[in-house]
Amino acid sequence: MLTTRAVPALVAVLASAGAAAQEPVANTDCDGQGHWSSSRHVCEVREVTVPVAKTLSIDAGMNGGVRVTGTDRKDVLVRATVHAWGGDEDAARAIAAQVVVRTDDTIRAEGPDQHGRDGWAVNYEVLTPREINLDLRSSNGGVAITNVRGDLQFATLNGGIALDGVAGNVSGRATNGPVSVKLTGPQWDGQALDVSTTNGPVRVQIPENYSARLETGTVNGPLHIDVPVVLKGNIGRSVSTTLGKGGALVRAETTNGPVSISKY
Repeated sequence: MLTTRAVPALVAVLASAGAAAQEPVANTDCDGQGHWSSSRHVCEVREVTVPVAKTLSIDAGMNGGVRVTGTDRKDVLVRATVHAWGGDEDAARAIAAQVVVRTDDTIRAEGPDQHGRDGWAVNYEVLTPREINLDLRSSNGGVAITNVRGDLQFATLNGGIALDGVAGNVSGRATNGPVSVKLTGPQWDGQALDVSTTNGPVRVQIPENYSARLETGTVNGPLHIDVPVVLKGNIGRSVSTTLGKGGALVRAETTNGPVSISKY
């Protein structure tokens, strides 16, 4: 076990990653809305199926998040949860009616100007084939990808990144938010994994007997590694080492935040 301590991490911001798209459908995503629950807020779930493109691009906009899950399906199911709020329920419903989810080159939402107490946001839950290329963007929302292999590119300004069972050429950045990675299989399947955050913690879970070239580190924060590694030289705030038989690069780093590398 390796642990180093440094300056405490800055507080990270994690916004939600979401759900659904065109025809309204019955869905529990709008039940028990938590902090959304208000007579000035409305929520509706829309759904649409689109064909697979060379790259699936999703822009979650100012206040939306996106979650993509790989499945055995041959097409892409998009569920978008539209949230709208206003001075009262009628005003919120009028705003929601103006929000349109586009599914052409980039899946995105368009709606009225937001000002004062009037606004809207769309969260996306997307089911795709297990092999697909992704380009995902959000400003104030999370990005989550599960069981997808491909050329996966993603970024969020204020939101977290969560990866589970991904493979291929994977690269993503968060500015203010945590990074969570769960590796699967005996080794990295693909070209490389390269994820980072500026202000937020990094957590990587690694299975037993995993093989890869691991690089991780932090500028301001503790570093905790609970997997067998071979280190040369002084122990600092960054680590570059070979896991098992080595292989493709797995890199996960932060500037201001703790790092935890552990087995499961």
